[in-house]
Amino acid sequence: MRIAIPKETHPGENRIPLTPADAKKLVRAGAELVIEAGMGKGSGFCDDEYIEAGASVSANRNTLLGEADIILRLRKPPLEDIGKLKRGAIHISYLDPFNEHALVNAFRDAGITSISMEMIPRTTRSQKMDALSSQANLAGYVMVIQAAMHLPRIFPMMMTPAGTLKPANVFVIGAGVAGLQAIATAKRLGAKVTAFDTRPVVAEQVKSLGAKFLAIDLGETGETAGGYAKELTPEQVEIQRQAQKDIIAKSDVVITTAQVFGRKPPVLVTKDMVEGMSPGSVIVDMAAETGGNVEGSVPNKTVNVNGVTIIGLGNLAGEVARDASQMYSSNLYSLVDDSWDEEKKELVIDLKHDILPGCIITHGGEVINETIKNVLEGGA
Repeated sequence: MRIAIPKETHPGENRIPLTPADAKKLVRAGAELVIEAGMGKGSGFCDDEYIEAGASVSANRNTLLGEADIILRLRKPPLEDIGKLKRGAIHISYLDPFNEHALVNAFRDAGITSISMEMIPRTTRSQKMDALSSQANLAGYVMVIQAAMHLPRIFPMMMTPAGTLKPANVFVIGAGVAGLQAIATAKRLGAKVTAFDTRPVVAEQVKSLGAKFLAIDLGETGETAGGYAKELTPEQVEIQRQAQKDIIAKSDVVITTAQVFGRKPPVLVTKDMVEGMSPGSVIVDMAAETGGNVEGSVPNKTVNVNGVTIIGLGNLAGEVARDASQMYSSNLYSLVDDSWDEEKKELVIDLKHDILPGCIITHGGEVINETIKNVLEGGA
């Protein structure tokens, strides 16, 4: 079975789908592996490392795509690439299927089996394949480093002959994977950290990291079967805003990580809250690319609003591309390996599998993922 890994073409994307170490594992499993020339360059891997791992290198992108049985990617493909794939090929990458309706339909019409890395079920057995969590982990770290770089003061308390410097106050909104990593990183840097999440169940996790949990009575909340926070009602969002207003005003750094999978994120930090912060304060909006948690944040830009720096960096994990690539590559390899037939030396699409059906979007010329099918029919 021929597995192809094309270069990522998204502007500024330095992460890659597969490292030489995982390429070697696929070759050992019996796969014929072909990479596009220069594929690993963004994360510091040269073609020779892939050749040493047993892969071959192609400079002809169209041929590479057209002859592949499996295509492994990080970013969703451009629409024009889908027409270059052979019918029955398997395509695995991020796909954003809730929003990319034209892409899903193109996969369906081309007879491609498309697998979305965002849709990996959140189960114990699939943790090693969970790319959303692995990249969010790094994003949480990067958000704190970005805040520290822009804050005109240090994070830790420091006692010196010239006087005592108080620790920075950091407020983290959302204690999922990214939020918990942000809390842990800010604590390691010596900041005084407070956090909030709509799921009271995570309070113990927040406290175990040495942070204070802000308790807000929002009524019935909780999480979905997939482990994500349930979407709040407009009334609950307003209660949360008002309860957070005072602590935001006293914070040196505010980090927002509130995202609702497949939907526009809630605005939790309003213009008046930003205006209530001291000049020099910093806000990092993890959701800036998809609509933003913060009024005034701009996707992929850092702006200054009344003396407050608002960071809307989108590809946060991409700031540490080498480690992000290593983690994504491991996720991707684990997914392929889990359904790899050692005797036939091929990836088997089993619709009775406990993981694959949740993340396969199209197969056999149909949209087979019920959730995405309903989204497409609802938008028709």
